[in-house]
Amino acid sequence: MEKYQKHFLNNFRKKLEKWEAEPEVSHTELYRFVHSLAGTASTLGLDHIGGLARKLMDTMDERDDRMLAIAEWRTMLFDIIEAYYQLEEGEADARLGMREKDGDKPVLLLVDDDTSFLMYMKEQLENIGWYVVPVANPQKAVMSFYDVRPDCAIIDIYMDETDGFEVLDFFKQKLKQQFIPTVMVSVDDRKETRMKCYELGADDFIPKPFDIDEFIVRVKRQIERKKQIEELVLIDELTHVYNRKYLTQAYDQVKSIWQRRKETSSIAVLDIDHFKQVNDQYGHLAGDKVLTEFASFLKKNTRGQDVIVRYGGEEFVVLCLSTTGQDAHTFLDRCRQEFSRHIFNEPDAFTCTFSAGIAEITDPSKPMDEWLRLADQALYEVKENGRNSVKLDSESTDIQHMKTIKVAIVDDDPIIRTVMRDIVSKLPSEQDVQYDIQSFNDGASFMESDWHLESLCLVILDGVMPKMDGLEVLERLRSRNDADRYKVLMLTSRSSEKDISRSLQLGADDYMTKPFKLLELEARLRQILKRMG
Repeated sequence: MEKYQKHFLNNFRKKLEKWEAEPEVSHTELYRFVHSLAGTASTLGLDHIGGLARKLMDTMDERDDRMLAIAEWRTMLFDIIEAYYQLEEGEADARLGMREKDGDKPVLLLVDDDTSFLMYMKEQLENIGWYVVPVANPQKAVMSFYDVRPDCAIIDIYMDETDGFEVLDFFKQKLKQQFIPTVMVSVDDRKETRMKCYELGADDFIPKPFDIDEFIVRVKRQIERKKQIEELVLIDELTHVYNRKYLTQAYDQVKSIWQRRKETSSIAVLDIDHFKQVNDQYGHLAGDKVLTEFASFLKKNTRGQDVIVRYGGEEFVVLCLSTTGQDAHTFLDRCRQEFSRHIFNEPDAFTCTFSAGIAEITDPSKPMDEWLRLADQALYEVKENGRNSVKLDSESTDIQHMKTIKVAIVDDDPIIRTVMRDIVSKLPSEQDVQYDIQSFNDGASFMESDWHLESLCLVILDGVMPKMDGLEVLERLRSRNDADRYKVLMLTSRSSEKDISRSLQLGADDYMTKPFKLLELEARLRQILKRMG
């Protein structure tokens, strides 16, 4: 039976490859194919695929003589194709599981030119629920630090191109106000080496080889300490959002985004309307309740990349990274309407509103106070005109920008291409971001295309393909002058450790080994796209 199942699945794959090479497929041919699946799959013991085919067949009209484009027949067959993939890879229904939010996972930046060490540590640490960004090139670690925004950096001291002391020095000098714990690792356990690490600002030193359980405990302690320090120094005690001390380093992120991608950000000043009346009528405890619930409302409704600051009293600042003024206005006005319906019971029921002024940061070389002044001026105009409104500063652009992230799926397997396209198309995007998805059946066709030029591009890249394999594509991308535009997720075979090692050396941003769980793939794509957005 197993032999016939393999033959059946192979024919299924060949049919998809044939149809992908044609501009259109007749509905009649598709119906016959689904009819065949419904009968044959169950006969061969593939009951799930057979059931899906029968369910689809019941929705199809046998007399329909339309011609279907690729997108149409792919959509109709997707459930069957996904079931095929799960069957082929021995995967149970991965979509039934629930995982914690991506934002709840600690993010570790792991810098070491020993790719075997990177692969081992990535597997071990992701098994406990951490998200690991492996970097084999120290220069890449320095360049992408703002994209990663790690909770802890783990750096090897001795590497070929540079040493870990230089990376450590960059982190500490560049981010003096931002506490990112750094853990140095090395086979050199001499006293003078350890002392130099601590003198340069390392938070811990762990000699190689080490026990993985002890390593995890020590890194976990650093991550917890980071949270505690942020709460003590940078977090407002009442509302648990950032205090105004954090704005300076948050503005550094605005500058970094502008320098690398020429993307504008926006800053908004928010003020709770008639807050003094709340204190006078209901008491200061009720006023505190309004402040804490307003801060919670903002945290719930903003994106993970946005920065919320209690600026003082009932005034808050929201820094919307990679967001135009128009998009910030649309988003905050929607928040304003929703918050106005929020009911407070202290003990009598009442509602509150807020006003906001927004400035688009079109030139981050200017001091942050300049943009705060413009946003505050817009807020003043709102108050003068009756409050409970949102206004974009008149000096900010009134042209709405839309950011496009291109997603290239480069794989010679039509099953993988279809599954990938569906997963990406269903991922939630930010309000000012749209995904443009294209599939390529080999590396050569991707490199010859000019579709991916100009915009940011996520490349989901299979390692082994005809004509031009994934490693050659990666090497060509990293040799380009605009290499920073490309984020690359490599798909490799579990047995191809050399390919994984080479992809890390060439600058892949992440990798996954086949077969992979669909839910794990979805989470990984969300992480990368979130950093790009």
